[in-house]
Amino acid sequence: MWLVRVVSVIYFTAVCAAQVTTDGSSSITSVFDEPSTILPPVSTESTTVYQPLVPNLQLLSGWSDVFPTEKVELDCSIPDSSDWTFTWYRTPNQNPIGTTPGTKLGTTAVSGSYFCKGQHKTSGEFTGPSNIVPLTVYAKVPKPTLTRSSHYDKMFPKETVTFTCKVDVSSGWEYVWYHDGKELQGSSSNTYPIVSIDHRHQGQYHCKGKRGNQQFLTEESDTTTLQVSDPPIPSLIVLTPWLDVFENEEVNFNCEVESDDWTVTWYKDQQQLQVDMSMDRDETYLNITSVAQTHQGVYYCNARHDYRKIISGFSNVANLTVYKKTPTPTVTRVPDFNPMYVGETVSFTCKVYVSSGWEYEWYKDEKKVRQETSENISIPLDLSDQGKYWCKAIRGGITFNSEKKQQHVIEIPVPSLTLITPWLDVFPGEGVKMGCAMQNSSDWTYTWYKGGQQIKADSFVSFDSNGATLSISSASVARAQQFTCQGHLKGRSVNSMFSPGLTLKVHDENPTVKLMQDPEYKVMFPGESVSFSCHINVSTGWEYLWYKDGSQLTASGNKYPISSVGTTDKGSYTCRATRGSGPSFLTDFSQARRLEVEGNKPKPSMTQQPDIDKVYVGESVSFKCKVEHSGWRYHWYKDGRKLLINDSSFNIHDANLADNGSYTCMAIRDKTTYNTEHSDGRILRVSEIPVPALKQETPWLDVFPTESVKLSCDMDGTSEWTYTWFKDRQPPIQADDSVSFDSDKVTLTIKSASAAHRGQYSCSARLKSRSVTSSSSSQLTLDVYDSKPQLTLVQNPTHNVMHTGDSVSFSCQINVSSGWKFVWHKDGRQLDVSGNNHTIASVLRTNTGSYQCGVTRKGNSVFGSDLSKAAKLTVEERPQAHIILLTGWSEVFSTDSLVLKCGVQESQDMWNYTWFKAGERIDRPPSEKHTVTPQDDPEQSLYTCRGIRTGRPSYSTDSHSYKTKNLLLKRRVLLSISGLIFFGIIAVLLGCIVLRVCRKPADDADRPEETELFLTMAQLKDREDAPCPLAQYITDAELNAPSKEADGNGTICSETTPLPITSPEDPAVTSESHDATENNGGLASFKQ
Repeated sequence: MWLVRVVSVIYFTAVCAAQVTTDGSSSITSVFDEPSTILPPVSTESTTVYQPLVPNLQLLSGWSDVFPTEKVELDCSIPDSSDWTFTWYRTPNQNPIGTTPGTKLGTTAVSGSYFCKGQHKTSGEFTGPSNIVPLTVYAKVPKPTLTRSSHYDKMFPKETVTFTCKVDVSSGWEYVWYHDGKELQGSSSNTYPIVSIDHRHQGQYHCKGKRGNQQFLTEESDTTTLQVSDPPIPSLIVLTPWLDVFENEEVNFNCEVESDDWTVTWYKDQQQLQVDMSMDRDETYLNITSVAQTHQGVYYCNARHDYRKIISGFSNVANLTVYKKTPTPTVTRVPDFNPMYVGETVSFTCKVYVSSGWEYEWYKDEKKVRQETSENISIPLDLSDQGKYWCKAIRGGITFNSEKKQQHVIEIPVPSLTLITPWLDVFPGEGVKMGCAMQNSSDWTYTWYKGGQQIKADSFVSFDSNGATLSISSASVARAQQFTCQGHLKGRSVNSMFSPGLTLKVHDENPTVKLMQDPEYKVMFPGESVSFSCHINVSTGWEYLWYKDGSQLTASGNKYPISSVGTTDKGSYTCRATRGSGPSFLTDFSQARRLEVEGNKPKPSMTQQPDIDKVYVGESVSFKCKVEHSGWRYHWYKDGRKLLINDSSFNIHDANLADNGSYTCMAIRDKTTYNTEHSDGRILRVSEIPVPALKQETPWLDVFPTESVKLSCDMDGTSEWTYTWFKDRQPPIQADDSVSFDSDKVTLTIKSASAAHRGQYSCSARLKSRSVTSSSSSQLTLDVYDSKPQLTLVQNPTHNVMHTGDSVSFSCQINVSSGWKFVWHKDGRQLDVSGNNHTIASVLRTNTGSYQCGVTRKGNSVFGSDLSKAAKLTVEERPQAHIILLTGWSEVFSTDSLVLKCGVQESQDMWNYTWFKAGERIDRPPSEKHTVTPQDDPEQSLYTCRGIRTGRPSYSTDSHSYKTKNLLLKRRVLLSISGLIFFGIIAVLLGCIVLRVCRKPADDADRPEETELFLTMAQLKDREDAPCPLAQYITDAELNAPSKEADGNGTICSETTPLPITSPEDPAVTSESHDATENNGGLASFKQ
């Protein structure tokens, strides 16, 4: 039976599968739109289902992403079956693209998904669609990327380089390599290595990618050029100009390589150079700072590349020679005369006969002669060129000195031309003789010149053997010219200068005598001296004769002096001249000179211009001194001291304070030194030009638009001045609509300030009566703000909400100018507050409002700012703390303490509490509760509490104060009363029991109705007037309110009933029943 069930299950499963397959086949058939074999209906009773064969489609070319023109090959096969033809399809249009009798399809690829279906050649049976093979065709043929392992521009032989060719898309690539356009055989890898580069590898490289049997090729890659060159040969450069050197000289080499990537190695005499202390290496440089014999040799270098392990060839060589001996320069002189004359030229030569590269410095004595460094110098000699000449041979940092050669230089002597005859101006027929000589030398010959022309000997002119003497036998007018002579040094081309000239003059007529007076004063004063001189303007050798008023005087010579003139010397003077022996030559009389003599001493008159008593520094003052007649030289005196002025006028062009004083003058004859009396004195007073005092009439210099400004300029309070005003040292300020001046411009007023008036103001003064101008005053800087001042209202603290009792301060801040008066407003109304601070020491609710401040100040007019931004102040009541008693009734008999609790009314915030006893803080951590014991409080103190917290408000107001009574006394009283009540009840109960037992029972009829002495608890509950027994003894006069529990269930003594704290007014324990009744038997406390 179970077998039947299993078979049934298999059958239904097969049927369902067949239905699904049929549906799927129908869908595929409809997709491919291909006729299919209509299969007979599947019987539900059959156990087999017919399924069409499914071909297997494979891509034979190996890749599914191809390129334009690349061919692909597909194979559609049915395992274990043959004789099929296949139809090929490509999505998305799903139309047949062809039918092949075989299983393979080769075609140029087009992007899409390919599948196939088969049809049997004999039976005509169709297969289902094969699996799908997707093909992707790129838009264009790819281009490989060619890279190189080494990116150096040049490669050196034996280096290694690897080229890499890569196609970034698809796969299956092999590579073709090209060198200078020719294909390289034997390599199809994506890399082409060159292990040891040679020059034949130089050229351009590129590659292509290929794949498939059809050899599909990519585009060519970009080319890359491989340059191959031999390693550079360093160039050894000798930086010093020579290679043959002396010890201690410096030699510098440089091994030049084409780039900085090379490290230089130095060699000497075919061995690597060992650097010593005298050598200094710096990269490519080798410096031998102090050459020694050990440094002699052949130097060269090579270089090693820092990164590529390439070693260059050796450089050129440099052969360094080091001399042992120090050379001495040799100085020669041409011509070798000593001394030599000024004007001659001497040449010196300095020579070092070993090595080269020498420069020479020439010295005379210890001073350098010239800046040139040649080995020859030529010196046109002068007297200053006399001295010892020597030279220095210099090369590099060393010098060598020559021996010194003395050179004497003397002036060429000037011939001395002398007159052997007594005079040169002669009369016709007289003889003349002249001589020419060179001092201290006989090696000279002489040449004579007349009027610049050389004189030759003739019948009237003759010379001696060397031409030193010239003789003229008979003078005539034709020979009346200037004579000179010149000397010539024998054997050398040295010619002297011309001698001073002698002029021979032959007169045509007799000379004229001229009488001169010295000094030439027309009027003389007693005591002065005068001298008359008689002159003939031609020839010499004259003797003179003197006459006064026609009478000959006994004087001789050409002068007639009178040392002290008197009135008797008044008269007319003349003279005449004579010369020669034998018949003497006598001239005519000279013109007459009249001498006048006065008897009184003169006194000068002095004037001053300008004629004022006081002048200012910088002004000009002129004094003039005058004496009658002529020939006076004036002397000036200040405060009795002589001044260095000899003119008739004394000018002070730029007066200063040192010129103050009393001035006088006197006159002295410039030739006779005869002096007059002193003039009357003039007192000169020189004062400094006052500097104007620039004052600000308004109290401040930083103002705001529309404010007025007033400045004043003053000169010692006098009215003799007018003023000029300047701003920023520009041209003077002129009056306009905004700027005005008073008379003389003493005051400058700016009616309404603006930014244009901003600047530095100064003034100067000018004297009304004279051109005296003061210097500028000190500057006052006027700053005009662009707008009205901005006020900043600062609240401290800045809380939006304050609480009663807080302190708040408002500060009105203005950071510009000064002189401000502050005004305060609250809710638009001005407050009676002054100053820039408004402090409320303890705020109230009435202080709530909007606060503003402003400033005003008064200059020429009142200026006020805008009000500041408002500061909103909100004041709320500070929370109230209160104390409650937590100790209950049940704790009265078991405790000796009270527990107080502090709370803040109507506050949901978290609080801590501080406790105070008698006004002083209790030194305990903040707590909500506080316990009081008799030991802690024997004095029954007052207790208060205060709430504190971290937020705002940070504290509450203090609670009302509480005062405790003597707890121990209360406890004892309560215990005593309780004991008495308890034992009283026991005694009553025992008495009732005794009476009941001992009393004879009465008859029921006669027995009176018994009254229940004691009520049960249930009865007590039912009675409204049942008192609490303890309440009659321990209740205070005023009890605490009953608890809700007591009111609800009628409990006489509740555990939660608070323990009362009695007030000071009721120290005794009372038992007033009505009070106890009203308070439900509770214990009362009294607030203080």
